[in-house]
Amino acid sequence: MSFATTAIAAACTAQTMLASPLGPLLLARTHIGLAGVWFMRQKDHPGDLAAPTQPDDPLLRRAEAQLQRYFAGAKDGFDLPLDLLGTPFQRAVWQALLRIPIGQTKSYGAIAREVGTAQAVRAVGAAVGKNPLGVIVPCHRVIGSNGALTGYAAGLERKTALLELEGARFNKASAALPFECAA
Repeated sequence: MSFATTAIAAACTAQTMLASPLGPLLLARTHIGLAGVWFMRQKDHPGDLAAPTQPDDPLLRRAEAQLQRYFAGAKDGFDLPLDLLGTPFQRAVWQALLRIPIGQTKSYGAIAREVGTAQAVRAVGAAVGKNPLGVIVPCHRVIGSNGALTGYAAGLERKTALLELEGARFNKASAALPFECAA
């Protein structure tokens, strides 16, 4: 488990599951805001959380509604209080991800320059990979400098599907086969 995932597991006050076209999502919140959105079996998934399952939690319901709108093709983004639990560097990278508009992409190098560490492209990649708020904090919008898809904690098939849903441009030759959900 990553630092962020461990912190979320300790601070989580409620959780729920959401069915999505790309597979089930686990949503977790703290007393501050939404702290985790993970696809099942993705890297750094927290597993069973000690927090109660509360599908009627107002913030979790709001997050569910916004995610359902997103998967239905809405392009108006997300408006949710977030609790970004990570290192200061990770939080800076995740804030940069939040500034990438729907339907657009940015390279790891561009993110590194934006957070003031132009030479730290690999560190930016590691921070992107540890993002606990998949879809909401759009790490799927980060691509290689040549437009190619690179890693994604929930799988390249999901990254491809999310970018296609948003109408983003990327090097489709680097994409995996279309995702088929068996969940």
